[in-house]
Amino acid sequence: MVFSDTTTNLGIVQQVRDFMRVDSSQWATSKIVNSVNNYLDTVTGYAIGADRRFQWDDTNHTALPEGTTDLTANQSDYSFLTDEQGNRILTLTRIDVKDSDGNWVQLKPIDQFEVDGALDEFYSTPGEPKYYDKIADNIIRIYPKPLNSVTAGIKFYFQRTPSYFAATDTTKQPGVAPMLHRGFVIAAAYDGAMTLGLPNLQPYLLNIKKNKRR
Repeated sequence: MVFSDTTTNLGIVQQVRDFMRVDSSQWATSKIVNSVNNYLDTVTGYAIGADRRFQWDDTNHTALPEGTTDLTANQSDYSFLTDEQGNRILTLTRIDVKDSDGNWVQLKPIDQFEVDGALDEFYSTPGEPKYYDKIADNIIRIYPKPLNSVTAGIKFYFQRTPSYFAATDTTKQPGVAPMLHRGFVIAAAYDGAMTLGLPNLQPYLLNIKKNKRR
């Protein structure tokens, strides 16, 4: 389902207004954009939390959810906040590093509570990295810290924020499964109806619950 289609009136924007029984002067496109993007965040949260064996990503993104950064000698902490397009990284799914022979090696995730003894003594001598610990939002600590610097020596895989809509979008579709597109109409219509104080909100809620069960 495209975002806006003034020819067929079957876009998300047009269906939202039909559902609410309002026109563009009563409910601006910018307000529909806000509701659709909020619902996109909700769907993204469900998708990421549903199954870690499937790394969901918005189909509107043009680059794969992976990137590289330099491995720096004697540096143990690295942060991964955004991808190359500026999308916020929500969660890291895997970390690989290059070893001294130039081969990629997967780091094993570890938590500080699994380490017996003082953390400062855990693999305290620089060498070939073996483990990583997520110590904050998308900040990792590598054990042991690398002995040598390697350009683009860390490869990280992640899940990120969705591709959001703008008021100027027309043919762009939500980057989720097509059977979920109707949910964007219902959620945005509910937001508008609640804000404007329109009657009979119960049908909107019932439709939202049906879409969440899909």
